[in-house]
Amino acid sequence: MNEEILFSQDTGVGVITLNRPDVLNALSTDMCLKLDEQLKEWESNDEINIVIIEGAGEKAFCAGGDVRSIVEQGYQENVIAKEFFATEYKMNARIHHFSKPFIALIDGIVMGGGVGVSIHGSHRIVTEKTLFSMPESAIGLIPDVGGSYFLPRLPGSLGRYLGLTGARLKGSDILYAGIGTAYISSDKINDLVVALKKENIASHDDVDQLIAKFAEDPGYAPIDEFRDLIDAAFSELTVEDVFEHLSEIDHDWARETHAVLKKMSPISLKVITEQLNRGGKLEFDDCMIMEYRIVCAISAYDSDFYEGVRAVLIDKDHNPNWMPDSLGDVNHEMVLAHFNTPSDGDLTL
Repeated sequence: MNEEILFSQDTGVGVITLNRPDVLNALSTDMCLKLDEQLKEWESNDEINIVIIEGAGEKAFCAGGDVRSIVEQGYQENVIAKEFFATEYKMNARIHHFSKPFIALIDGIVMGGGVGVSIHGSHRIVTEKTLFSMPESAIGLIPDVGGSYFLPRLPGSLGRYLGLTGARLKGSDILYAGIGTAYISSDKINDLVVALKKENIASHDDVDQLIAKFAEDPGYAPIDEFRDLIDAAFSELTVEDVFEHLSEIDHDWARETHAVLKKMSPISLKVITEQLNRGGKLEFDDCMIMEYRIVCAISAYDSDFYEGVRAVLIDKDHNPNWMPDSLGDVNHEMVLAHFNTPSDGDLTL
């Protein structure tokens, strides 16, 4: 059996390869644990100057966490869910606090958990093949893996737009939003890796200068056309106000966005709104603790998470039966219940 995650070292460079191409390099608990342990070792290893993370195969960097295996356990005493999310979030925090250059080669699909193993690093390389999304509202979950931290810190209201709608971005838009730090053609990625090893560089500034030699202008960012509409609609304080604002805009983008939101889990939309409102005021580790509280709550009852994964990833009928099925039936007490400390304690980072 092939290893799910591979590690190698070469002339001062540590390379991480997510190695599950058949499932778009989806993260398992074991992958998260091994990645966390390897980063801990490399941070204190004077022979390692920089770290690169990549995905195996032609399609994906990493399409997310393996939530299907979590859902298949059922919600009653789902210890696998807590173990997975705790392990993943500790690994996300390790990347955020990693002191050495951490270069994510996001050459393909990057969603959910894949965003968590890339966006918290110092350098995020996107290509013409990159496709970004945080699609959790479609499966009754939240944009986690540090989404509470990075989404509210994107320009304007882009973070709330991406977190609530799960909108997909490509290369130029990803760079425009500040999710990527440089754009390089896919066929030049290997040359960049060779150069990073050959130059034997160590500092963030040296990495910046080398990447700049390969970087290109991806051109116009299509999302800029709707930026004013996004900022206006998604700056509203409540989901209901966002819906109302969109319904009053005579524009195809607004109608399409409104239609997308109406398909999402109502309770997820409200929990996400509260999550992002709080996350914009919190430090990174506190965001991860908050997210762990939310996912522990979501996985502990017969929530929309189980129904959403069934509809989207298991049966693939894309016809979830949300409970409640309307925003009006989701009260504030239901939302706040997702932010309580778990019975066995908070996440320890």
